Amino acid sequence: MDYLQLKYFQVTSKYEHVTRAANELFISQPALSKMIRNLETELGVQLFDREGKHIVLNEYGKKFLKRVNQSLSALEQGISEVKEMKNEKVEVITLYVAVGSMLLPNLVGKFRDLYPQIRFNLTQHPAMVKKGLAYDFAITSEELADNEHTILLEEEILLGVPKSHPLSAQDTVFLKDLEHEKFISLTPGNSLRKTTDRFFTHTPFEPNIVFESDDPATVRGLIQTGLGISFIPSILWRNIVTEDIKLLQIREPRCMRTIYLSYPAGELHTAIEKSFFEFIIGFFQDIAQH
Repeated sequence: MDYLQLKYFQVTSKYEHVTRAANELFISQPALSKMIRNLETELGVQLFDREGKHIVLNEYGKKFLKRVNQSLSALEQGISEVKEMKNEKVEVITLYVAVGSMLLPNLVGKFRDLYPQIRFNLTQHPAMVKKGLAYDFAITSEELADNEHTILLEEEILLGVPKSHPLSAQDTVFLKDLEHEKFISLTPGNSLRKTTDRFFTHTPFEPNIVFESDDPATVRGLIQTGLGISFIPSILWRNIVTEDIKLLQIREPRCMRTIYLSYPAGELHTAIEKSFFEFIIGFFQDIAQH
């Protein structure tokens, strides 16, 4: 199965007429018919139902066409991007963001204001990194093996409670006093979830998690409606906190996390990588101060 077979099938599906498709493709009708038969033989099913001189895409054909369209579109986009990079000398920064995803639009936008020729490849999925995704930089809350690390900021993790909750009358709270509370948490595997799970290492209980979500805004909404309490990073999440939520400092233990800029050891080579390194440190310093 090759590109031509898929392209010929796509055009034939468009017309459901071999002669018209052959005319658009500038090949003979017998050659196109043979190409379609070979494709069907390879797949082990017929893609078209023959109705006299006409052909009609059947259910197998419709299912296959959907994937063919996606594959050809991705291939054409890739070709276009390569040509664009060649013509415009576009430089690409691959950025893995394990924490602080809410900052991405502002961060990327400000850097591209300075360097409009830069393209970013962004990923927020740890599974992709585990599978060997190569990245230039990572924003994480844990040190990654074989990487260089620079601390971007250190932030306190607070407890967010609804204003209607009895705890809202307090300014501080002890972790040991939260045994019977209902927690709203991020999903397992999330970087913040890993951090907050560690807070309970030395307590005689595990948190009673009643809701899980991978979206900070959803966590905020669940707190606002009084469905539970949640951990709130004091700096990176402060823009999602509303007047309906009271933030409490956690005592014994004091809950903190460190945010790192990480990159493969010895691989800060290009001028644009050095510029991004300096930019992102300044970006986070500004966030921490304001």
